[in-house]
Amino acid sequence: MNHTTINWNNQVTHLLETQYPVIQAPMFGVSTPAMAAAAAKAGCLGSLPLGDLSVDDCITAIRSTKQLTDKKFAVNIFVNEIPEITDSLKIQYAETKKFIEKLATDHHMNVDLPEIDTLKVSSYHDQIDVLISENCKIVSFTFGNLDQQSIEKLKNNGTILIGTCTSVEEAIILEKSGIDIICVQGIEAGGHRGRFTNDNIPEIGGFSLLPQVYDAVNVPLLFAGGIYDTKTLLAAKTLGAQGFQVGSLLLGSAESALKEFEKERLRNAKENDIILTKSFSGKYARGVQNAFMKAIDSTEYILPYPYQNKLTAGLRKIAKLNENADFVSIWAGQSLPAFSEKSTEDILLNLIKETENYPLK
Repeated sequence: MNHTTINWNNQVTHLLETQYPVIQAPMFGVSTPAMAAAAAKAGCLGSLPLGDLSVDDCITAIRSTKQLTDKKFAVNIFVNEIPEITDSLKIQYAETKKFIEKLATDHHMNVDLPEIDTLKVSSYHDQIDVLISENCKIVSFTFGNLDQQSIEKLKNNGTILIGTCTSVEEAIILEKSGIDIICVQGIEAGGHRGRFTNDNIPEIGGFSLLPQVYDAVNVPLLFAGGIYDTKTLLAAKTLGAQGFQVGSLLLGSAESALKEFEKERLRNAKENDIILTKSFSGKYARGVQNAFMKAIDSTEYILPYPYQNKLTAGLRKIAKLNENADFVSIWAGQSLPAFSEKSTEDILLNLIKETENYPLK
C-alpha cells in the first residue's frame, strides 16, 4: 500500500521559519507560554495569546515564553473597536450586572461584579509598541484589521502579520491592506469568531469558505476549524491551505490552562453540546453549552464586547475555583477529538507522523 508523500516546505514554513506549517492556535485563557514552547519544540509555530491584556501583562507573558524557547513564536492580539460608554450602555450594564449576580446567587455562588466605571479596557494600539520593543516578529490578530499606521510600524520592524477572516470579503480587505498570511476560520472552529465586516455572523463552513478565499486572494492561507487528524489536515491542504492551525486538539494537553474538571467536561461532550453563544463575552464563540448560556442567550442581558466579557470575568473566576462547569466558558470546535493529556509536542508530532504515514487507498 502506498503512503502519502507530503512536502511540508512551502511559503508558510518559509515566512514563519518552522519545520512544519502547523500552528498551535492562540486560545486566550487556554494557551500558555509552556504550550507555545512545546509547539516550537515540535518544529511547529507556537502562539501566545495576549488578547486585550495590559502592556505590563503582555511584557510578562512574552518574556515568560522567551525563557522557555529560543525559537520564534506568534503573539496574538484582539483588534476590535471599543464601543463608547454611553448613558444607555451604563443602564444596560447595571441591569445585566444585577441579573447575573442574581443568577449566581440562585446557583449558590456569591459574586460581586465590577461597576462599569471601574473597568480597565485596553486598546490594541497600546500593545503595538510593546510588540516592537520585545522584538515579536510574528503577530496574528482577530476581531478586525489593524489600522494602516500599525501595519506600517510592524512591517518596518520586519514583522510577519497574520490576519483572521470568516468570509471572502474579509480576506480581500486583509490582503489589500498588506497582511502577509490569512487565517481562514470556518463556522465549525472553536472559540471566538474572527469576523469583523458586519454584525451578522457569516455562517460559512470552513471547507466551503477555504477554496473560495483561495480563489480570491494571492497570499498564503492557514486554515482553522476542525483539523484534528490526518484526513482533516489533508482535506484543508487539498482545498488550498498551506498552513494548519490546531486548537481543540490541544485543549486536554499537559500545557493547557484548563483545569481537570473542564477537560473532563470536554471529554464527555457530545456533538449537540457544542453551540455558538454570545453569553460570556458579547461576541459569538463556539463552546460547550451550559446553564449560564441557556439562561443568558435568549435574553437582553448581553452587552457589547468587551463589556460583557469584563462583567462575566469575576463570575468565571469564582466558578473555576468552585469547579462549576455551568458558569465557565469552555470553548471547543465541532470536531471532538479524544482531548489527549499528552504534551503539546507529542500531540503535534503524532499528527505530523500520522499524516506522513497515511495510506493511499
